[in-house]
Amino acid sequence: MIWLVLPLAVVAALLTVKHGDPGKPYAVEKPKSGPASPGADGQADKRSPDHYTAEVRKYAREAHVDPTLLMAILYNESDKPHDPELERAWQRFKPDAAFGIANMHKAAFDETKDGRPFEDRRWEDLPDDPALAVRAAAWYLHDLARQLPSDRTSDFSRSDLLALGYVAGAGNMRLFAKGTKPGDTAASYLRRLHGNWSKAQKALEA
Repeated sequence: MIWLVLPLAVVAALLTVKHGDPGKPYAVEKPKSGPASPGADGQADKRSPDHYTAEVRKYAREAHVDPTLLMAILYNESDKPHDPELERAWQRFKPDAAFGIANMHKAAFDETKDGRPFEDRRWEDLPDDPALAVRAAAWYLHDLARQLPSDRTSDFSRSDLLALGYVAGAGNMRLFAKGTKPGDTAASYLRRLHGNWSKAQKALEA
């Protein structure tokens, strides 16, 4: 069985990020320095957030969310390899894995698309359609914003809380808004978001 265990271990090491799934543990890979390096077929480079600034502007406007926040989240999520075949191979062993350049779970996507312009699309389309992934992420942020409590007591900004909600789920976001301290994983995600903020702004200005 070694021939089977080894490939699974390699895939598992590559795909550990999950979000939008409150009530389940989640993990975020350590940030890598610099942009993703293109693979032999250039696929990694093609799926860099830098290639989707037009989509970020368009769908952030459509969903009434901050484009810089959306772009910074895409940078946060870009540490995960986004090869469609690799994502699908991993999903066969881990059915609740996230799909697409914005790393969205099926439950989150299906809930977000309800009544939206892309309601006829499937979660399974995300690996092959980065524009759909950006659009779904924008509307997910829109829905998270509607769930923010009005009587927030934490020192986190609105953008901070939405990013925390994106990675940890709406339930945890509301707890953070009420003063609950994020765990190490969520805190790391937020630090990375702050580090990616100026890069996101520059990308959208280009």
